[in-house]
Amino acid sequence: MFEKLKQRWNVNGLQLTIVILTFATGGSLTGYVGKKLMGLLPISNGVLWTIIYIIVITIIWPVIILAVSVLTGQFRFFLNYVHKIGVRLRLIKPGIDKMKDTKDLKRIAIFASGAGSNAQKIINHFRNSDSVNIALIACNKPGAGVLNIADKENIPVLRIEKEKFFRGNAYTDELKQQNIDWIILAGFLWKIPELLIRSFPQKIINIHPALLPNYGGKGMYGQKVHEAVLANKEEESGITIHYVDNLYDHGKIIFQAKCPVLHNDTAESLAQRIHGLEHQHFPLIIEQLVTYK
Repeated sequence: MFEKLKQRWNVNGLQLTIVILTFATGGSLTGYVGKKLMGLLPISNGVLWTIIYIIVITIIWPVIILAVSVLTGQFRFFLNYVHKIGVRLRLIKPGIDKMKDTKDLKRIAIFASGAGSNAQKIINHFRNSDSVNIALIACNKPGAGVLNIADKENIPVLRIEKEKFFRGNAYTDELKQQNIDWIILAGFLWKIPELLIRSFPQKIINIHPALLPNYGGKGMYGQKVHEAVLANKEEESGITIHYVDNLYDHGKIIFQAKCPVLHNDTAESLAQRIHGLEHQHFPLIIEQLVTYK
């Protein structure tokens, strides 16, 4: 349970403890203040009292929890938390946190076609960032798991259709309307059109589950890559993070990380090891590129 909370909130063990204590303290104070305020009203205990009490504590909880978070040093975390609750309840429109410096805030669109494990890791990494905002999820596959992630995280979705993507405007207008600065391909299986590459020069990056230039190109994705590595009895494999150009898996290499290929590996076991490298390195490399370029 606690490991899942750490991943979901992108915090370490110490911060998780402080966050939980802040929740507990804020909740207790909310209940205490709520009852004191109710004591000022000429209403006796009953159904009406209970209804009004629930309304009162719902209103004062955000104020009290933010006040407590200032004392515990977790104000930024709880500001984001309260903001997301407001979005879920449709009290606040999704968008950039107005307390952030929007001039320097980099807006990222994640393109994905599948379950979205890399997308989730990237979202977690930048959850409390003051410099990077995951502003959009673009997906070309109805029912893909990444759409569930977008819904859970309250991130707007751009549905990609083949005709418009390859023979229309490649969604460049929609991306520019969202003020997107960078496009991150996280398991997006379609080739990126030339128009989109020209619109975002050196601002589209991809991760490939092999050590390019080997095992790249059209048709080399997912399990097919790992099967090819095993068939050729390679001693090592890994990941490649690279800029996207008009060829499959061809752009300038930014970063590579390696792992051994074991004698008893299957495509599934090798894929699991590769996923570990992706989750470990991809968010950090994105941060370095987006923040410092």
